[in-house]
Amino acid sequence: MTQLTEANATAQQDTEPAPIKPRLLDQMRQVIRVKHYSLRTEKTYIALVVRFIRWHNLRHPADMGSAEIEAFLSMLANQRDVAASTQNQALAALLFLYKHVLGIDLPWLDGITRAKKPARLPVVLSQGEVAAVLGHTKGVNGLIIRLLYGTGMRLMESLRLRVKDIEFASNIIMLRDGKGGKDRVVPLPAALAQSLRAQLAARRQMHDVDLARGMVDVELPHALWRKYPNAPKEWAWQYVFAAANYSTDPRTGVIRRHHIHEKTIQRAMRAAVVAAGIQKPASCHTLRHSFATHLLEAGSDIRTVQELLGHSDVSTTMIYTHVVKRGAAGAISPLDRLAT
Repeated sequence: MTQLTEANATAQQDTEPAPIKPRLLDQMRQVIRVKHYSLRTEKTYIALVVRFIRWHNLRHPADMGSAEIEAFLSMLANQRDVAASTQNQALAALLFLYKHVLGIDLPWLDGITRAKKPARLPVVLSQGEVAAVLGHTKGVNGLIIRLLYGTGMRLMESLRLRVKDIEFASNIIMLRDGKGGKDRVVPLPAALAQSLRAQLAARRQMHDVDLARGMVDVELPHALWRKYPNAPKEWAWQYVFAAANYSTDPRTGVIRRHHIHEKTIQRAMRAAVVAAGIQKPASCHTLRHSFATHLLEAGSDIRTVQELLGHSDVSTTMIYTHVVKRGAAGAISPLDRLAT
């Protein structure tokens, strides 16, 4: 009887289907999330891989290699005339797919036609133009826009600020896990201290409402909630600039209060630029450029500006010296030297 049962079990194991392997894109999403890449990077990488597969008539990437990648990237540069940054993103997405998902190391891709990256100077607003733009902002949106100019932080860095990151006693703001996974410190502008305190008071009222509803929850970086299960409910971890409504996390399906959407601030900035009558293509990131340029014009050394911006290489920061030289410290036009 025992032998028969064992035989039946063996036969059943032989007839059971093998576990279904996740689809390629689902595998890629899993690896991206394990490596703690942002949702924006995940969407960009997936979209570029889909574009690569479709351009090669739905062939599986495992059946292709460096030749097909070279052809695709060269097509982007030659036929589609994409920006250099777009081509670089496509290359990064495909290298990620082959190395981390398919486990295939590709040889150096020498045959790629690189999209030429133009050497453009950043758009910078004068201090008068910044003042005009800020004069057409108000409320929480205006506070965030002022914070961008007053600290030089990136838009997403400001929206991801948590209560614990603002230190009024030391007059500093801690920027955690910024671009490249780096932390840095920026000064807390004295002109914004009172407004930030008022924002935190209003945010605390919202937090109390969420507590009463049992809806307090916030996304923590790198799955810290496993180590600190109560942290998502703690006041210190909440976003300073929270959205007015709850939303569903696209990865986990959890309903929670997220931070304000970046498009809200981008639209507010655009409306302020138009209302101020400024003809430059100024965006939220323009305020970061203006912050750096105005610091240099005021006499700050390049290394200090580099540290405040979080640049790894000072050569990245050096571009602002060209903007300064083109302005008040630039050469005088020969026309202005002519005797009239």
